[in-house]
Amino acid sequence: MNSRFSAIARALDHQVIELPSWAFGNSGTRFRVFGTPGTPRDPFEKIADAAQVHKHTGLAPSVALHIPWDKVDDYAALRAHAKEYGVSLGTINSNTFQDEEYKFGSLAASDPVARQRAIDHHFDCIDVMHETGSRDLKIWLADGTNYPGQDDMRRRQDNLAQSLAIIYERIGENQRLVLEYKFFEPAFYHTDVPDWGTAYAQVAALGDRAVVCLDTGHHAPGTNIEFIVMQLLRLGKLGSFDFNSRFYADDDLIVGAADPFQLFRIMVEVVRGGGYDEGTDVAFMLDQCHNIEEKIPGQIRSVLNVQEMTARALLVDREALDAAQRSNDVLAANSILMDAFYTDVRADLAAWRESRGLHADPMAAYAASGYRDRIVAERVGGTQAGWGA
Repeated sequence: MNSRFSAIARALDHQVIELPSWAFGNSGTRFRVFGTPGTPRDPFEKIADAAQVHKHTGLAPSVALHIPWDKVDDYAALRAHAKEYGVSLGTINSNTFQDEEYKFGSLAASDPVARQRAIDHHFDCIDVMHETGSRDLKIWLADGTNYPGQDDMRRRQDNLAQSLAIIYERIGENQRLVLEYKFFEPAFYHTDVPDWGTAYAQVAALGDRAVVCLDTGHHAPGTNIEFIVMQLLRLGKLGSFDFNSRFYADDDLIVGAADPFQLFRIMVEVVRGGGYDEGTDVAFMLDQCHNIEEKIPGQIRSVLNVQEMTARALLVDREALDAAQRSNDVLAANSILMDAFYTDVRADLAAWRESRGLHADPMAAYAASGYRDRIVAERVGGTQAGWGA
């Protein structure tokens, strides 16, 4: 382990990346959900699979749930099951995009019946949070319109504000409402929460326990995502990340697969803004789930990619960079940043893992564990978990 890496190694110890339960169910493309042998059939099996990621990386000790996909009769039993596997239950994600009643919207809809149904669903999610011990209620809305004039955009914003305020009043003192934005899809003309500014405006009106979720795949091509990270951290409203990767739209691919330099730049701003400080309230989560690849190793790869770019971001010589920036030395400042990005930390990370009782190569360790063959043999019959689409 070289001296530069040794200086930042301890900072890697507190990294935590939450996994999405739905990543272990069946998914695929926008047009087809593909089945895979060994896929979990219920939330208990999803958690068992997610625990494999943590077992081999030491980085993923919690699992986010999606309601109603992960509804169970006994959440105490699910919580105990997670603990038995060495993980915990994390963020509760709501679903207001698959019921027939939400065809024209949910929390922002003009129809008060649809709005009330969506509010009641979030009340149910909060009840689940009390049972699972979850801190965050994450809300992503498919609400929007497809054609100019289809609905009144101003009225929909007012509806949304009122709905969120009702939900916010219901969350506990130690819980947070996390609002996620997305610039388009499934709505194509306008989306009711399309960008960070709209999300910020809505949560700022609610209070301190309302924050923004930044999904790295929810932006128009060419968007400077690291600027948004900086601004939300500056404003104290960056609540969480959904990390994934995309080539064109919301592809939900393995983190860093399309643009590892962008992931690095994001992490540079996270470190710079205090979002990686020990004890930070900024939550890291994956939303990598359009998998035609094997599910568990795909999640392992994403987690490792986040860790690698975090390590490179920590290697930035902040003092030298600040001096170059203040003196307007353009080339020196850029060179300092690029030096950290091009630093190969893979061997150092392997040594870091071994020093903490982990296998140097988590991907190889999982492949050699025999876990996949076992679940393929055991999980025969029943209905495989998926998106319900």
